[in-house]
Amino acid sequence: MLSSLTEQLSKTSVTEHDPTHVDTLAELLNNNREWATAIQATQPGLLEKLAKAQNPEILWIGCSDSRVPAEFICGLGPGDLFVHRNIANVVTHTDVSCLSVLQYAVDVLKVKHVIVCGHYQCGGCLAAMSNKQYGLIDNWLRNIKDIYMSNKATLKDLSPIEQGQALIELNVAKSVLNICHTTIVQNAWDRGQELSVHGWVYQLEDGLIQDLKLCVDKKDEVDDIYSYVTNETIKAPAGSARRKRKKSNMPASGVNVTK
Repeated sequence: MLSSLTEQLSKTSVTEHDPTHVDTLAELLNNNREWATAIQATQPGLLEKLAKAQNPEILWIGCSDSRVPAEFICGLGPGDLFVHRNIANVVTHTDVSCLSVLQYAVDVLKVKHVIVCGHYQCGGCLAAMSNKQYGLIDNWLRNIKDIYMSNKATLKDLSPIEQGQALIELNVAKSVLNICHTTIVQNAWDRGQELSVHGWVYQLEDGLIQDLKLCVDKKDEVDDIYSYVTNETIKAPAGSARRKRKKSNMPASGVNVTK
């Protein structure tokens, strides 16, 4: 079910929302009551239906950043997305929380799509490019730092801003690759289950999502991720203003998302 609920309910909130204003707990509860009343009025019976079962077709793996609310930026409502978020949308084979979400989504909910959606200006990816220490999160950022170090020589000709954009895209590609390599997804494909894995990046400035043209729906396509970054991408990432958005199957020499 892909509803237009967000579009119906968000017109006032979009124009009046002040991100610098921190709501009190009482205000949050009041907002909830207003939301519940509105949804009952616009889509009567929806909440009662969702209370019995959920049937989303999409698993969304995104960043915890407050500026990238999954349902809102996709114009969806309750029950449309199964969501997992963490710092910098990282998927690793040691993150039991993420893998548990993936297994439930694939094996129980039978989702048809898994989307990894990063975003430009991601603080986690930009921090991974620096030599600073941030505390406990350094262990988490190690995954992204490894990607950066593996591709540092290839990215050196880009501007600092474009290096950050490219790393954000590479990080999405790495997460897509890791998802495809899980036994969860491999077994689903083996039994003929309809399942596609995608890589997207969200632009904070204009609210638009960039499709990185990463779409894997069978085992023999997994290796294509190795060459997902075309020569055009390395010269200027998808988020760059000077990027010539051309389709190409030519692998970019030196680009590495396998380590």
